[in-house]
Amino acid sequence: MKDFRKNKFLLALTLPMVIYVFVFSYTPMFGAIVAFKRYQYNKGILGSDWVGLSNFKFLFNSPDLWRLVRNTLGYNAVFIMTSLVASVTVALLLYELTSRKLLKAYQSVMFFPHFLSWVVVAYMAYAFLNPRSGMLNHWIADIGWSPVDWYNEATAWMYILPLANIWKDIGFGAIMYYAALLGIDPAYFEAAKIDGANKWQIVRKISLPSLYPLITILTILAIGHIFSADFGLFYQLPMNSPTLLATTDVIDTYIFRALTVLGNIGMSSAAGLTKSLLGFLLVLGVNAVVKKINADNSLF
Repeated sequence: MKDFRKNKFLLALTLPMVIYVFVFSYTPMFGAIVAFKRYQYNKGILGSDWVGLSNFKFLFNSPDLWRLVRNTLGYNAVFIMTSLVASVTVALLLYELTSRKLLKAYQSVMFFPHFLSWVVVAYMAYAFLNPRSGMLNHWIADIGWSPVDWYNEATAWMYILPLANIWKDIGFGAIMYYAALLGIDPAYFEAAKIDGANKWQIVRKISLPSLYPLITILTILAIGHIFSADFGLFYQLPMNSPTLLATTDVIDTYIFRALTVLGNIGMSSAAGLTKSLLGFLLVLGVNAVVKKINADNSLF
């Protein structure tokens, strides 16, 4: 109580965000009961009939379940690793820049794609990947290779999707890690240089260890969303091409198509609730492992 009175003004500053989180994050949880009902518009949420776990059977009995889980987990695992490596690498490179103008220019150029809608990015990609008039096929033809019908070549999207994800998110991640690097006491770097350490030794012994807590926390949070997918990336970028579903179809896009065809809101809610619970359990599990290894780097 004493601490509360002492920090009451600081706590008051957090009140707007607390209210925002409660209204937009906790209040909608009431709608989770739709996952256990056969939702009907004329009856509403409370008046619709209970159906127990029937809505959960649609996803788990789907013949495409293995493909959906494989794509969702596989892509997200690749995204987590590649984004981490790329963001940390770029942050370390930015930290070496001495020109403030160049630093701001690089940050702006890399951060800009983060604000682009996937719809816009999809049409930008189409200008490159168009089977007949795409720039990429023109370049391929110039070196004597046969043009590729990218929107019917499922295997190619195993590489296109991770590259697109890195291009869009690397700026945001790099800025977070760069900010963490700025928090390191410059005396450590000066002492290392005096002792004769080279750039790689400074990065390995000072920069990276200082980033470990932030890397760990962001990785735990990313693992919590491993069963979710960036809908725009998997739906808009491939232009929803049916021939690419083998490598672009994930749980979110599958549910969206099933919802638009069947109109089953209960099924969609059940799938969303399942993903949320699995993500929550993953966060608890990974955090417990991290806590045993190094409690200082754990999320809670």
